[in-house]
Amino acid sequence: MTTAIRPQPGPAREYHFPSFERRLLPNGLTLLVAPAHSLPVVTVLAIVDAGAVAEPSGQEGVAHLAALALNEGTPKYDGEALTEYLERLGTSVGGSAGWDSASLAMTVLRDNLENAFVHFAEVLVTPTFPTAAIERLKGERIAELMQIESEPRELADEKFDEYIYDVTSRFRLPLGGSKQSVSNLARDEVAAFHASRYQPSATTLIVVGDVNVAEVERMVSGELDGWNGSVVLSSKANDKPVRTSRAVRIVRKEDAPQSEVRIGHVGVPRTHPDYFSITVMNAVLGGLFSSRINLNLREAHGYTYGASSSFDWRREAGPFVIGTAVASDATVPAIQETLKEIDRMRAEPISDSELSLATSYLEGVFPIRYETTAAIAAALATLVIYDLPSDWYDSYRAHMGAVTVKDVLAAARAYVHPDSLQIVIVGDASAIREPLEALAFGPVDVVNP
Repeated sequence: MTTAIRPQPGPAREYHFPSFERRLLPNGLTLLVAPAHSLPVVTVLAIVDAGAVAEPSGQEGVAHLAALALNEGTPKYDGEALTEYLERLGTSVGGSAGWDSASLAMTVLRDNLENAFVHFAEVLVTPTFPTAAIERLKGERIAELMQIESEPRELADEKFDEYIYDVTSRFRLPLGGSKQSVSNLARDEVAAFHASRYQPSATTLIVVGDVNVAEVERMVSGELDGWNGSVVLSSKANDKPVRTSRAVRIVRKEDAPQSEVRIGHVGVPRTHPDYFSITVMNAVLGGLFSSRINLNLREAHGYTYGASSSFDWRREAGPFVIGTAVASDATVPAIQETLKEIDRMRAEPISDSELSLATSYLEGVFPIRYETTAAIAAALATLVIYDLPSDWYDSYRAHMGAVTVKDVLAAARAYVHPDSLQIVIVGDASAIREPLEALAFGPVDVVNP
């Protein structure tokens, strides 16, 4: 009987990110156009320097609220009529806000692009922010926050950010604002934030799909030539840590059978020169299913269904965090094993096979992330938000493949700090406080949600 020979993978095919052109319009608006003719659809994405870090002090959550309320009405249409009209064109327009920027997006059939863009431009430039809509969105956000207080996973994420950043940092509060800050927001503050930040000089309009550059420039100029104004782009968040020594906070969740555990500290900015080494290092530590932390906690010890680590990339330093959920009686053992993996990552080089697995995965999945017009537009938005070079995507795989075992060890030693780790646990304090104090990791504090 002939033994079948397993086929070996061939060399990776060359990849080129879709080409795009950048134009600066007379009113200060930046236009990025990426023709992609495989399907008769077009994605339009406006990126505005109006993220949460740009909020006035005391108005935390106004960026999120303004972005959500953009499509609640314009001088020509109320929110309901606008929604119905766009639905007849087979599309919708939706806004959102992150830490560093706000966005407005739609994807539409090529034949309906110009009609839909008329309303897209109105929503972006002249939203009316009806008081009733603002109050409804505020109520929805407050209800969401109340739900988070009863949902340990999301509560742990929010409390971790609150625990690691300096008391003056915007990053301490949730992206969408707290119950107090959102409750205090008024319609006029939302409108004022839009008027001060949604200006052409602070906006990049990205158009991807079955178009050419000339027709897009003509369309955009025809609708947005009259949009004028500028803004001083001074948005910057304080990303300093609140402490540099170890500490533990338990967020009390009485009778909880599980502990939601978060371990980490303030990380590094997205534009850090060691981005690729850090990414590979994190993949090996906790970023992949086959990572050391997941194999230890899930496969070797059976403490959890899954454990992972990540760097939250922002213009300033976002959190580096390891997260998992374990039974209450496994809380301390799981923490101990996680700390061992951190120490091992910093003590000795990873194996060649671990490096190959991580880089092969990161290189391999990269091209398939950008197969739709919306995905390509989101990728271009990343270039805009973090001011990355135009060839960043074309050079990504080469940079990732160039990371060495020594680079990974250097990244672990430079950017993972065992002496500065903070632990946040949402769980049953009566069951886990004493074992945590016996661990002698650092001072243990217990708070209510």
